[in-house]
Amino acid sequence: MTYAKTAAFTADQQQLARVAKALAHPARVAIIQLLASKHTCISGDIAAELPLSRTTVSQHLQELKALDLIRGEIDGLTVCYCLNIELLHQVHQQFTAFFIEATATGPVCGPEDACAC
Repeated sequence: MTYAKTAAFTADQQQLARVAKALAHPARVAIIQLLASKHTCISGDIAAELPLSRTTVSQHLQELKALDLIRGEIDGLTVCYCLNIELLHQVHQQFTAFFIEATATGPVCGPEDACAC
């Protein structure tokens, strides 16, 4: 029986990977930062703040919305976007735990030739 390779990983590992992939583009990081600074924003305002076309910004918004990192509400002809603070807190805790575990003391590689492996 075959299965998706991702099925061999925990739900937390899969979620961290999805979020990391979404945040791997600087435009998406900028969108999150912009929404954090303004708390809510209309999509047209986001495009005006970034050096990207409205179409490109819209595609990035859809990627973030697909992961539920942001939420959008239709208001007439515009969509008002905001951060999903609850999910961002959860992701923050997951990344913090990940980095604490990854940087726990133990054998570490040092400068070029001083690897303790």
